[in-house]
Amino acid sequence: MHSIPYSDAFTLIESIEKGWSGEKKYYVETTRGERLLLRVTDASELGRKQLEFALMEQAWSLGVPMSRPLNVGLCDGERSVYSLFTWCDGEDSEVVLPALSKKEQYGLGIRAGEVLRLLHSIPAPQGGRTWQEYFNQKVNRKIEQYNACELAFAGDTPVLHYIEENRHLLEDRPQSFQHGDYHVGNMVISQDCTLSIIDFNRFDFGDPWEEFNRIVFSAKASPEFAKGQIDGYFGGRPPERFFQLLAFYIASNTLSALPWATNFGEKEIETMRNQAEDVLSWFDNMTNHIPIWY
Repeated sequence: MHSIPYSDAFTLIESIEKGWSGEKKYYVETTRGERLLLRVTDASELGRKQLEFALMEQAWSLGVPMSRPLNVGLCDGERSVYSLFTWCDGEDSEVVLPALSKKEQYGLGIRAGEVLRLLHSIPAPQGGRTWQEYFNQKVNRKIEQYNACELAFAGDTPVLHYIEENRHLLEDRPQSFQHGDYHVGNMVISQDCTLSIIDFNRFDFGDPWEEFNRIVFSAKASPEFAKGQIDGYFGGRPPERFFQLLAFYIASNTLSALPWATNFGEKEIETMRNQAEDVLSWFDNMTNHIPIWY
């Protein structure tokens, strides 16, 4: 820690265990009364962490409610890379939302959609493969991994069929910055009901509408929030093609979720099986591309 700038002013350092990333995370307090978030990972990640930091600076400048990025660099004898941010006040939105009225849940969803629209105004790098080429290859890998997995979920046939019948929707899709894991699990709500976005470490670039693939977690926690996020993003009801792609991206994510869960044990496997059941229910066995909670 001593090789991190201003670390001599740290008066409290508490480890944060929550989350799926391999990074070490710490809550920090300083002699000046500041509360900070410190993230530390292997030095091999320096280039990506510098890019993440620069993109977060752009997001902050746009008015996205989030931790302000303060510093990034090498530490621990250049064996690690650190990122330092202001602390985001609030409780996990998954905990807060169920205690709120449906109107309040919808209103916070509206805000989440507006914020996501802001994030998607950050452009993706120019050049490279088209989104159609890239994501078709990604879908192929997902299908291969699912077929190779010894586990399966009930009702997978309509999911596979919907994917194959709707690949054409990927044609001419634009690309932008993506948060990479945008759902209620990466949002906090303060005591005055202000929403903030956390955990940008899975950032990516791609079709902005693909970012809605994680809305399954939000819809499970609060259907009103999920509906609000869509309405807030589009400023009203979205075009029909959005729902068609929403179903496509959620279907492809549902396939890869089970092979992913096998790495984390029975609890996660059961969670992903239940999520597949929810998806099939929401989209009426993939015969209706508008989810029932909308």
